[in-house]
Parts: sequence; structure tokens; C-alpha cells
Amino acid sequence: MKRRKLTAAFKAKVALAAIKNDKTISELSSEFQVHANQVRQWKKQLLDNSTLAFTDGRSKTTSQDDQALRDRLYQQIGQLQVELDWVKKKSNIFE
Repeated sequence: MKRRKLTAAFKAKVALAAIKNDKTISELSSEFQVHANQVRQWKKQLLDNSTLAFTDGRSKTTSQDDQALRDRLYQQIGQLQVELDWVKKKSNIFE
């Protein structure tokens, strides 16, 4: 038996129907031809992730800030490595 690939739109439709509570989970599973546990899981997923629908995308600045910090730290590491190599080279002169 081949597995069905269900779209996100279909899953959302089933989850919204489950949230409405107009029909029981078993009625919805019969209507949409999916297992009752799957209906419960999609309903839970929708409820758990519903806050994502209202995020405004400003969190992207934190990833840009992280990238700038990372670049600056790599630059400092490079500079310290050069200074360390120089000190090692100079210390060999006195040996």
C-alpha cells in the first residue's frame, strides 16, 4: 500500500475542523479518511504553533547581529593568532 502525501493546506483544514468542535474526532477521521490519532496530532500542532502566525519577522535582526558579532570575533581571533606567532618568533631569538 502506497502512503498518501497530504498537503499542509489539507492538514490545516482538518485541524481547523477539529478545533471548531462541530463534529467528533471519529466523525472527522471518517470524513477526511485519516486516522483519529492523526487528527488529534494536527489539532495539537496547530494550537501549539498558532503564535507563529502573529510574529512580525523582526527576529531576523538578531541573526544579522549574531553574524556581525561572529565576524568581529573571527577578526579578533585572526589578529591574536598573528600576534602569538610574532611573540613565538621573537622568543626563539633569545634561546
